[in-house]
Order: sequence, then C-alpha cells, then structure tokens
Amino acid sequence: MRMLVTGATGYIGGRLVPRLLEAGHEVRVIVRDPARLRDVPWAAQVDVVAGDLRLAADVARAVEGIEVLYYLVHSMSSAGDFESTERHVASTVATAAAAAGVGRIVYLGGLHPEGKLSAHLRSRKEVGEILMRSGVPTAALQAGVVIGSGSASFEMIRHLTEVLPYMPAPKWVRNFIQPIAVRDVLHYLIGAATLPPEVNRAFDIGGPDVLRYGQMMNGYAVEAGLKQRPIASLPVLTPYLASQWVNLVTPIPRALAVPIISSLQNDAVCREHDIDQYIAPPEAGLTGYRTAVRYALAKMREGEVETSWQNATVQGAPSDRLPSDPDWSGHTVFTDRQVVETSAPPEALWRVVEGLGGENGWYSLPVAWAARGWLDKLVGGVGLRRGRRDPDRLAAGDAVDFWRVEELDRGRFLRLRAEMKVPGRAWLEFTVEPRPRGGSRLTQRAVFFPSGLGGRLYWAAVYPFHGIVFSGMATTIARTAATRIQVTKR
Repeated sequence: MRMLVTGATGYIGGRLVPRLLEAGHEVRVIVRDPARLRDVPWAAQVDVVAGDLRLAADVARAVEGIEVLYYLVHSMSSAGDFESTERHVASTVATAAAAAGVGRIVYLGGLHPEGKLSAHLRSRKEVGEILMRSGVPTAALQAGVVIGSGSASFEMIRHLTEVLPYMPAPKWVRNFIQPIAVRDVLHYLIGAATLPPEVNRAFDIGGPDVLRYGQMMNGYAVEAGLKQRPIASLPVLTPYLASQWVNLVTPIPRALAVPIISSLQNDAVCREHDIDQYIAPPEAGLTGYRTAVRYALAKMREGEVETSWQNATVQGAPSDRLPSDPDWSGHTVFTDRQVVETSAPPEALWRVVEGLGGENGWYSLPVAWAARGWLDKLVGGVGLRRGRRDPDRLAAGDAVDFWRVEELDRGRFLRLRAEMKVPGRAWLEFTVEPRPRGGSRLTQRAVFFPSGLGGRLYWAAVYPFHGIVFSGMATTIARTAATRIQVTKR
C-alpha cells in the first residue's frame, strides 16, 4: 500500500518506516527539514515531501494518492498554547486526508483514565477524537509507557535508578502502569493498517505486566545488575517539583519531563484489549517488562540504538541554519577560529571529530563543559548529559549533548548548531583537510549571532574562557588523533 508517515524523524516513526518498507509498502514522509533524513539508512527508499503539517497546502500535497496515513506527531512542550497547535494540526491533517480519499488513519496516543486529565493527555485524547471524526476510518492506539532503547520513558527509569541509591519520589511511584515494549507498539501499528474499513475507534494497547512505577525502577535495577533501590513516596513532590528533580538528575530536559510526569499522575492501565479481535498478538506473545528492559540494554551495549528521544525536535531551540559568510554583512557576529596541524592522516583526525561529545567528552576543561551543562539544565535546557545516539558515528539531525548536527560531509566537515539556552544563535564547525606534505589540518570555528544587549554581554562574559576552552579543544583533538595512530603502529 501507499503510506504516509508523519513524525518520521521521531522515536516511533523512525523505527516504523524501515519496517513498512520491509513489508513491501511504498512510503512517503513529510518533514520540515529533509536534511534531517539525509543520513538515515532508508532515506533513498522513501518519497520525502518537504512541508509543515500546520499548512493545509503542504499536507494536501503529502496525502495525495495515499491509502494509509500514520499520525505520529506530538508536541513535547508545555510552553505556549500547545493544545491549540495540536488541535490545529490534527484538524488540518484530518481535513486533507478526507479530501484525498485516504482509506485509513493510524494514530498513536496515550493510555488515560476517565475523569480529569493532564494537559498533555487531554490533548492526546482530543487529537484522536478529531481524527476519528474526520470521515476517514481511524485506529487510535493508546499506549502507556513505551520501553525500548532510546525511549524517553525508559531513559528516565534508567537514570533515576542508576544515579540514586535511595529514591525520594512523588506519590505517583505507587501508581499502576502497564508498560509496552516498543517492538509490540510497532507490531500493532503495522497491523492497524489493514483493519476493516468499518473500524473507527480507540484501542488500548499494553504489555502483559501491570506494575507500580517503583517496581519498574527496581525491575530495571535487577536487569542492569544493580541493587534494588529503597523508594520513599513523598506527597509533597508536586508534578512541577518532580519535573525539576528529573531535569537535574537525569538527561531528560524539563520540557520533556513535564508531559511524562503529568501522564503518571493516574494509573495508566488498559481498560480493554479489544485489539486482539482484529490484530493477533506477536507469535512469541507480548513482551514482558523485564524482557523489554533486557532487549533495550543489549541494544545499547551493542551500539544498535535505532532512534532516540535525544533526536526529537527541541521546542524553542533555534532552527535557522547558519547563513553563509558573505551574508554576514549587516549582522553582528562574533567568531573564534582555531587552526592546528597534526601528523595524523585526515581519516584518523576525522574519527576523533566525529566522536565528539557524549561519553567521549569535548577534549578540553571537562569541569567547564559540565558547569555549562548544569547551567543549561537549571534554566530548562537539554543540558550536556543528553549525550548522543551512537558513540562513533553521526548523522544529520543527530543530537550531541546540547548541540545538533546541522551539516555533515563525512570525512571533511561537521557543523553543530547550539540548542542550549543562549541569548542568540551559536554554531561550532570543524573542517578536516589533508596537508600537502602529509598529515592533516583541523580548522575549528565557533560562531555566535547575539540577540540584543543580552547577547553581547553574554559573549563578553564568556570570551575570556573561549581562548582556553576552544584552543585547548582543537589542540587536544589533533594530539589525540596523532596518539591513536602511534598506538596503532605499535
């Protein structure tokens, strides 16, 4: 069938697309920035439409000739009127799908109880209702906590358990949760494409285990070879305070922690499992929680994390590309340029550059980098501990700590765009070139476009440190490449 996947750069969408291709479907994706798909393995096998789901004309172009539409986009921000935005996007997609004669919409929402809901769960529910009223048969799959390598919910459980030997926790750690493995979510998403046309309803989907959140943390501890953690339920920790706590002790930024924690304020358990009447469970049965954790940990150890919450779009982060140098006229711009040479060949130098960030660090004053990361977390940013999806290899659109890969010419050029909270826009570039007489040259450039007086004062405040941090980083990168070559020769 001809399928359109929205949210293809997201955690679920990025895993669903290759599985649809393997099943023989024709897949189209709509993304605002096609460059983010340039380096994914399946990019050449899909039809990429550059467009914005908020614009009716873009959506109409994307749904033309489509039989099945996957709606996998959500706002993960609490800033502004996100509910209005989600309502508008859902209505725009629903109208276009009906006009184009789409045969089926498949939507992934969230498990929710009856009664009062958090703003994010309320919005998820409303989006499903809008799609089901579209006139296009819609399957609204409602999942709870998704467990898989790289999922935000799994990473929150992982870091809370690993970091804290004793867990003072909000009272929701005693709420019941029905987690579901990401592989089972994908199984139901794929199966929903062939539901009978008369099926237009919501379905609860969940794994075989119903656990308290605290039990999930200690289940993770067992699989990770850790001691089980004493957990104290404290009624004084409100959702807001809990999100600050999660923001500080895990890589999950406050903007993402808020919707996750809000969804945990009530029990999240399937009230029905009618989906079994239409889609048979996986051959081996639904995946248990601890088995899902075991699979996720194995994927992480093997460096095979397909997609990650890290690479989700950060609301409020700058998204404009760096203007080319001739266009800088008329702008106020500050730069720091470092050039170093090394006896290491270009390919060895590039391996160090491409491995920057995450567990490998930034090769200069780690205390200063850590302090900048903590400062970013304190003001609601993503922080330095967001890490990276793969320790050695980057792709366009990948997150690297508080940067994002904007341009990548493998072996030669890397540009990172800052997503930390700064009063302006910032980039960090690395260019690797061969030297005529052997060895290689690294050109490293930091670029900052200040916003107003605050941006200028910010640059003036950090400028004294740049000479140390950036110079040390370039020098150490070059020295590390040369050292690795010498060790290899021995």
